[in-house]
Amino acid sequence: MTREEKIARTFVELADTLVADFDVIDFLQQLTVRCRDIFAVTDAAVVLAYPGPQLYSPAPCDPSPALTRVLDLALREGPALDAYRTATTITPGELATAPTAWDDFTAQAREAGYAYACAVPLRLRKEVLGSLLLLRTTDSPLPAEDLSVAQAFADAATIGLLHARTLQHADAVNEQLHTALHSRILIEQAKGFLAAHRNISLQDAFNAMRRYARHHCLLLTAVAQHVITTGELSGPPSAPRHPAEGASSE
Repeated sequence: MTREEKIARTFVELADTLVADFDVIDFLQQLTVRCRDIFAVTDAAVVLAYPGPQLYSPAPCDPSPALTRVLDLALREGPALDAYRTATTITPGELATAPTAWDDFTAQAREAGYAYACAVPLRLRKEVLGSLLLLRTTDSPLPAEDLSVAQAFADAATIGLLHARTLQHADAVNEQLHTALHSRILIEQAKGFLAAHRNISLQDAFNAMRRYARHHCLLLTAVAQHVITTGELSGPPSAPRHPAEGASSE
């Protein structure tokens, strides 16, 4: 698949939120996966302040402990927070010359092996939901084309989230966003369990859970809980299905 085809496919995925079984956690995870695949970045993560003012970060699909510590600091300082607060792209670039206000974030990021960081806001006109953080292990600037497409992805994701809130059940979408941080921990635990049980990588374990969730019309968190409870993916999870799929058969 060419780069252009991957970009087009990503926009289609980001538009696919007006469905009965929309899973906001899976939606945000997929955004970070596509950024890592398409752009010249080592890692990508979403930082959200929605609903409410408190920032949190649904982690990428395969975070290292070092990246998790970087994300924890990114909620308090650094490019992701600044992009959210200013609703503008933050591209200081090389962490060796980052602003002094980012000292803790910069130190943790460099310790984790990153040399470059930037962020684009998740925005629609005056409404800002959060930001998309992009990290590289090289200190060369992110190509301007990549940065433009990243902002377009962030804009499309914002529109998708707002449409899901408006045109579906707002309370259900808000509840998913409120529990995203706890779901991240649950998914990470399930990935580790499944990876160890099957002797596969964490990425392959996540992909297996995601395929299972889609095949059975289940939320990714329900599948993660099923893995932790039963130790495998075989057999239908006992967790509830998406509301629109509750009456369907396997």
